Amino acid sequence: MIAKTTITASVLLLILLFAATASAEEPFALDDLLGFPYPSDLIAAAEADRIAWVTNERGVRNVWTAAAPNFAPKKLTDYRDDDGHAISSLQLTADGGILVYVRGGGPNSAGEIPNPASDPDGAERAIWAVSTAGGEPWKLAQGGGPVLSPEGDRVAFPQGSKVFEVPLEPPENDPETEPKTLLQARGGFGALTWSPDGERLAFVSNRGDHAFVGVFHRSARKIVWMAPSIDRDGFPVWSPDGKRIAFLRLPGRKIGEHLNLTAGNPFSLWVGDPATGEARQVWESPGDDGTFAQFYPNVCLDWGAGNRLVFASEHDGWLHWYSVSVDGGDAVALTPGPGFVESATLSADGETMYFTSNHGDSPRRHLWRVPVAGGTPRLLTSGDGIETDPVPLASGETLAFRGAAARRPQAVMVLPSTGGERRQVSPGVGDEFPESELVVPQPVSFMASDGLEIHGQLFLPTDAGEGDGRPAVVFMHGGPVRQMLVGFHYSHYYSNCYAFNQFLASRGFVVLAVNFRSGIGFGRAFRQAENQGPRGASEYRDILAAGRYLQRRPEVNPERIGLWGGSYGGYLTAMGLARDSDLFAAGVDLHGVHDWAHRGRAFPLPGGAWALIGDDVLEIAHRSSPVADLTYWSSPVLFVHGDDDRNVLFIQTTDLVRRLRARDVHVETLIFPDEVHGFLRYESWMRTFRAALDFFERFLSQP
Repeated sequence: MIAKTTITASVLLLILLFAATASAEEPFALDDLLGFPYPSDLIAAAEADRIAWVTNERGVRNVWTAAAPNFAPKKLTDYRDDDGHAISSLQLTADGGILVYVRGGGPNSAGEIPNPASDPDGAERAIWAVSTAGGEPWKLAQGGGPVLSPEGDRVAFPQGSKVFEVPLEPPENDPETEPKTLLQARGGFGALTWSPDGERLAFVSNRGDHAFVGVFHRSARKIVWMAPSIDRDGFPVWSPDGKRIAFLRLPGRKIGEHLNLTAGNPFSLWVGDPATGEARQVWESPGDDGTFAQFYPNVCLDWGAGNRLVFASEHDGWLHWYSVSVDGGDAVALTPGPGFVESATLSADGETMYFTSNHGDSPRRHLWRVPVAGGTPRLLTSGDGIETDPVPLASGETLAFRGAAARRPQAVMVLPSTGGERRQVSPGVGDEFPESELVVPQPVSFMASDGLEIHGQLFLPTDAGEGDGRPAVVFMHGGPVRQMLVGFHYSHYYSNCYAFNQFLASRGFVVLAVNFRSGIGFGRAFRQAENQGPRGASEYRDILAAGRYLQRRPEVNPERIGLWGGSYGGYLTAMGLARDSDLFAAGVDLHGVHDWAHRGRAFPLPGGAWALIGDDVLEIAHRSSPVADLTYWSSPVLFVHGDDDRNVLFIQTTDLVRRLRARDVHVETLIFPDEVHGFLRYESWMRTFRAALDFFERFLSQP
């Protein structure tokens, strides 16, 4: 009788516990968090207060516009499928009446356009136009890289060694809309730039080991080369009156020289006469202060008011902007101090530069303004937000930008150009977005074994407490020239990653996002870390330190720590599992590099080159790779990869999976046929994160 009563009480207790669990509010769904309309590619018209941008909502990309004074958002296209067709290269005519854009991604090394939905009819990359007043878009031509003429009546675009031109008029207005060859020359065309009068077209002709800046004179049907040399010239900009051209000069390539973003090169500013091709140097960097300063920023050279050139350089230890007279002289520092300047643009009159920086607030981005002639920069936004991509409008009264925060995703916003109250323009999140349920990541820091201070963001579940024994995960970004922030990221890839870290926290995981050495936001020396990547994997010290930091957290089970990351973060995930499976119990590796030596000698580059590192580095590159330490790899791993990856060759995953299977390591794979590196389809992201959550719950949450 006693036994029967005990059993009944136990059953009753289980029923009550089940009922309490069933009645408790379920955490938000992954789709609720990832499905918001993410805006990008914000631009403005040259002579009208109108902006345009791209919105990606659940993989469906469309173009929007808004105009002063009300800035009511208006949808210009009606694409409806998660087909992975990117939209880019937005340009508005000067009066804001027509928007030009490119739909479809660029070709891979085999000339194939991305087709991640595996459409049996194939995919194309084409230039389109649409009226901002409304109506159906019309296709101008197949191709990409369009450049609107100043008059807004035609579009030029490059294809290999040719530049084509097509009228902007809709087909019903101009039946002869077939593209016509405008000019051709040896090398590959890029950086097309019309003169203010529309009669001349500046361009860059890439010849592989060197590059020329040329000017095509339409009426005379001739090309003038600007002071041709053995160097790599680029980034041409016209003076407002069209009488001069400025450009940047970097050294030409030596035999055996390979791409290395952690290194630098000297560079100089040149100004020339487009009629004769004669040019002279007006400023030279004091050291090897170029390459990254020209590779990373959205703009690295512009022509400001008072005939001052505005340019980016790292010669004071940070990526900053300067101005110098076209007649030469000393450069004026526009953005001094210990802060990273990420993007910059000039006002319509060229008097003011607006820029994005983390100066004074390292884990965020804010907007600033400064006179082009020099002066004290003025902070326009502050607080707990993240503000990027300033776009001044033609009137000079309004500044458009993208903004976000820890619990608020990216949106297009406007505010007075001198600062003040902001308002959102782009469509907002719906009622299903779980803003109140998200955590605010905590900025944290810890020391690597060599004494370098490393920063990160800690996502703690809202109910986490001491002694919980919770599973934990270290997240590592790609690049490596990236910085993770305490809010929704301005990059779509990392906005998704931030959302998944929030989702993991909602499921009880402690998450630590690490800004490891060789990333941005902490100065040139941090980015140019010694023995980085294929030259010694020094940044792995930071990942190991992150794992030890989590082990010491009172909320964490020190035996249930995992890793996840994409690209460079996938490389570091595999490094952790290969070298320290005793610390890292499981990992999710998205399209990671696993053999630096193979990548160094077999990676397709423009011009048909395949080498990223020299023979002298191959041995240490192999030792700096996960494949060199498979003896110690025992933890389970999930690999995720698209087989049309243009950044990390698919063989990096096929090779490592075969090696691990041969060693009886538990391996799971999620493969996306025809998908690229930064997944183009919403379905690909959803499947990835669902698989990652399931994997971590099986190998970290369960005893």
